[in-house]
Parts: sequence; C-alpha cells; structure tokens
Amino acid sequence: MTEFWAARRVMVTGGGGFLGTAVVRRLKDAGADQLFVPRSREYDLRMASGIQAALDRSSPELIIHLAGLVGGIGAMRERPGRYFYDNAVMGMLLMEQARLAGVEKFVTVGSVCSYPKFAPVPFREDDLWNGYPEETNAPYGIAKKILLVQGQAYRQQYGFNVIHLIPVNLYGPADNFDPASSHVIPALIKKCVDARNAGEPYVEVWGTGAASREFIYVDDAAEGIVRAAERYNGAEPVNLGVGAEITIRELAELIAKLTGFDGQLRWDSSRPDGQPRRALDTTRAREAFGFTARTSFEQGLRATITWYETASRTAA
Repeated sequence: MTEFWAARRVMVTGGGGFLGTAVVRRLKDAGADQLFVPRSREYDLRMASGIQAALDRSSPELIIHLAGLVGGIGAMRERPGRYFYDNAVMGMLLMEQARLAGVEKFVTVGSVCSYPKFAPVPFREDDLWNGYPEETNAPYGIAKKILLVQGQAYRQQYGFNVIHLIPVNLYGPADNFDPASSHVIPALIKKCVDARNAGEPYVEVWGTGAASREFIYVDDAAEGIVRAAERYNGAEPVNLGVGAEITIRELAELIAKLTGFDGQLRWDSSRPDGQPRRALDTTRAREAFGFTARTSFEQGLRATITWYETASRTAA
C-alpha cells in the first residue's frame, strides 16, 4: 500500500474486462479506495455525453484508460473499420473531456500492434514511427497510436500529464476463450483441452508457426500499469513486457504438452501469421519506474489452463 493512492479518486475505463479486473484488484491492494469503473451499459464512452456523465459521477483525479474493442487476427480482419473507429474515438473524446474537466493525470494503455511490421527486435519505443504496422492489426494499432500523438500534443499545449504505456500480448486466467475473437494463447488452450477431452486426433492451428510473440501475464501487466500511474510522468511511451519471445510453433507444442493433448498439430498455412516477430525492449520501464515482470511463462500458462479447465467443468 502507498500513500499515493489513499483517498485519490480514480476512474478505470474497461475496469470490468480482462486486464481491467486485474488493474482494479492491484489498485485496491495498493490502497485505492475511491475507484469508479464506468460500465458500457450505462456509459457509452464513444459519445461525449456518456463520457461527461461518467466524469460528473466520479470527478476523477486520475484516469486509467483500458476500455476498447479488442480481438485476434480473425476478428480484426472481419471488422477493421469498427476496430479503428471505436478505439480511436473513445480514447480521443475521453482525453479531451478529461482535460476540460481538470483531471490531473491520464494513463493511456496502447498496443504492441502499433509497432511497424518489420521493427527491429527487440522493439524499442523509439522505433514506433519507423514503418507501417502489420496489415491485419493496422487499424487497431494506428487507432492506439493516435492517442500517443494526442497525449504528447496535449502535454505540450495544455500541460496535461498524459502517459502512454505499450503492453505486449496479454494472457492469464479469465482471458477471452471465445473462438471468434480470442487471441492465440486462449485459442490454443481451448483447442487442446477440448480435443483432449473429446479424444480428437488433431487440432488445427493458424499459420505456419514461424512467427514469434512475447507474452506478459495479466497480473504482471496490471502491476506495471499501476506502478507507472503512480511513478511515471514522462512524455515518451513505455513498453511493458518480459523481454523474451517464443515462436507460435513452440507455443503450440508447449500448450499441448501442458494440457496433456498428445494428438497432432496441423498447421493451416493459408491463414495469416500476422507480424513476423514481436518482442519488446523493456529497459525504459525498468529504469523509469522500476518495473520487471515476475511470473514465469510456464507458471502463467499452467494457471491459465487450470482456470479454463475449471470454468469448462462448471459450465458443463
């Protein structure tokens, strides 16, 4: 617990979601006792009126903006317009209304999808503008990058304290396991566990398996966000990751092993791989506010698998 959070009015958009739930839990552990989480059924943050109502209700001193439309490659390919518009307009309107309302600090949580398709690995924050994002992620990634520009412009013109954090791919218990919109780890866990239980001889995996990704456990990401909200006040974006990558083929084999699925992994190379490689340089987060992820990858995967197996049995 820290004095910083005691009696501080904090609004967490998206606080009921996967990452948001972990951030709210971490804030409470840090001593935050005046938290407000606007829910989309009451406050449409794509509309100025919805944002104003949320601000009037909570009078926040600090906003952590996590709300957004998120999904995997398939979902982004199917609805690129919505992924661009919803994420861009929500963040832009919220930041403007927060400035007008006199909010002291605004924490924007961006996306690793904002990085150029062929950024040098590991991705350094200074490389954000050295190319166009991977095509399937570009509408979402650019919508998030717009908020970096807006935050820096508002800092310059208005003195508004906006910080921008870039977490790498998240995973963990209570992730989205819906096949229509899930990311790679929950998708693979579901496929392997379900195939194991049904005695299926194989599971199908998108792509060639050659692409690499980096993953951060959701509780570690929440720790980084809360720590930055308290201690970081710089204009430059900051990566949140673990500093290690794994190929999708290695990931699928590891998940198959941990779930006890001993069937075949069939690779559908007609499906996109997405960005060729993805791993972050985490130096700035460590030096700027002392953040280092603590959960080992296998430990985090085991916890996620256990959660899904328990949830599946409960739902059956």
